[in-house]
Amino acid sequence: MKFIAATCLAGSLVLAGCASTNNSSSPSSTSPQAATGTRAAGSASPVYPRDALSPLSSGQAHSQSVVTLAPPTDMWDRIRRGFKMPNLESDLVRDREQWYASRPDYIQRMTERSNKYMFHIVEELERRNMPTELALLPYIESAFNPQAVSSARAAGMWQFMPATGTDFDLKQNIFRDDRRDVLASTRAALDYLQKLYGMFGDWQLALAAYNWGEGSVSRAIAKNQRLGLPTTYSDLTMPAETRLYVPKLQAVKNIVANPQAFNAELPLIANHPYFQTVTLTRDLDVELAAKLADVRLDDFRALNPAAHKPVLIAAGTPQILLPWDNAAVFQRNFDAYSQGQYASWTAWVVPSTMTVADAAQRSGMSEADLRALNNVPPRMLIKAGSTLIVPRGARVKEDVAAVVADGGHLSFQPEIVNRRTTVKAGRNDSVATIAHRYKLAPASVAEWNDVKPNHAFKRGYSVVVYLPIRAAAATRVGAGVSVAARARPVTPGKRGGAPVKAAAAPRGNNIAKVPASSKQQVVREKRGGTPAKKKR
Repeated sequence: MKFIAATCLAGSLVLAGCASTNNSSSPSSTSPQAATGTRAAGSASPVYPRDALSPLSSGQAHSQSVVTLAPPTDMWDRIRRGFKMPNLESDLVRDREQWYASRPDYIQRMTERSNKYMFHIVEELERRNMPTELALLPYIESAFNPQAVSSARAAGMWQFMPATGTDFDLKQNIFRDDRRDVLASTRAALDYLQKLYGMFGDWQLALAAYNWGEGSVSRAIAKNQRLGLPTTYSDLTMPAETRLYVPKLQAVKNIVANPQAFNAELPLIANHPYFQTVTLTRDLDVELAAKLADVRLDDFRALNPAAHKPVLIAAGTPQILLPWDNAAVFQRNFDAYSQGQYASWTAWVVPSTMTVADAAQRSGMSEADLRALNNVPPRMLIKAGSTLIVPRGARVKEDVAAVVADGGHLSFQPEIVNRRTTVKAGRNDSVATIAHRYKLAPASVAEWNDVKPNHAFKRGYSVVVYLPIRAAAATRVGAGVSVAARARPVTPGKRGGAPVKAAAAPRGNNIAKVPASSKQQVVREKRGGTPAKKKR
């Protein structure tokens, strides 16, 4: 018996010695759990003691948790092992549990969609030592749809607003929107969540700030402090959406933790990477990229949702994501491709402000196709310096430059449409004084009224002028000025075969000069019409 006891003691010391040897290089040696030589429940990482070696009593030996050597069976198991956030218990949680549990088809669609992204997200969370519950947050934000756009213009599966995306280096231009990019948006979301946790020291408050804004949460906390009230998530006064935000995540966490209890079936998500990155060396059509990788176009877009044009610009999109087994297929087919251009589209920087019809003619496209491809709203001019996606001619050998790929933007200004208006001539008014008053060409005023350029009008005479719509409306409040009740019939002007429609002119006092041929470029407009608004 003494021999057996001594052998056991020696074995314990040997094991402890091995742990001590590895202690200096272990990333866990600086954690709070490592300082005590214990292991937190639910953690899959081994813990190494830092104190001096000493024999363990039988009670101490039985109290230690054992680190499993078996890897997680699937991603759901891996996520469960990394749960670290305190559970929220409330009626709102139970209400959301029932909401999700009563919609098995919705859960099935969400979880199947997450199959492509979950491994990468969990890898990033574990690398940062963050709670793996956060991998479930895109279920709440977007149902794991990287193309989701909210009514408030938040985009992507992590739902970044444009300004917040810019704050976290998410590129947004005419070629791509990194708020939708799988790698970039995940990096930004975890950066933001880490920042919020550092601010509030509480994951529930950090999540509230992710939804509501850090300033709003800070003000709610300060208000409760002034009133002597607690400042936990459950105690703050917040909007209904934020009030439900953490309960939604807790409900999904509970279903993932114990799907049988909710009669839910989670599809298998294997514990291995779904995709890998491939370097893009040439501008490449999206359809050709999918073909070279031998993947469906929808699957390619699901992994590369940031690219919202038919072409991938190598200078702005240096990497693409492909299913793990298709990356080598793509590279082999790309190297062997010899059937023509890699890209049939390119970028054109507009040299001067022009109409859509003019831009379409110069780029060799129809006006309808140019509008659709570049999202050009109606009744707008394309401003100088804007970048358009246009067909790439066979003679164009160079890919789009980095300066264009990074800074490409599209800006518009309203077209100035003129309307026939009459104004009452005052004492001593002439063609010259009327033209000067409304910043018009005297020759145009003379032509519109069938008089000579030096003609003097009688007081009270109705002088015909063509003014921009907004300026014409403003004349109604001027002294001695009236607007014609009905415009003369005119021939609609054409821009690419379609009648020109009225649009709001820019604010200000500058009125463009109207050429003598304006009579043939004016369109009747109903009085009291609402100016067109710029679409976003």
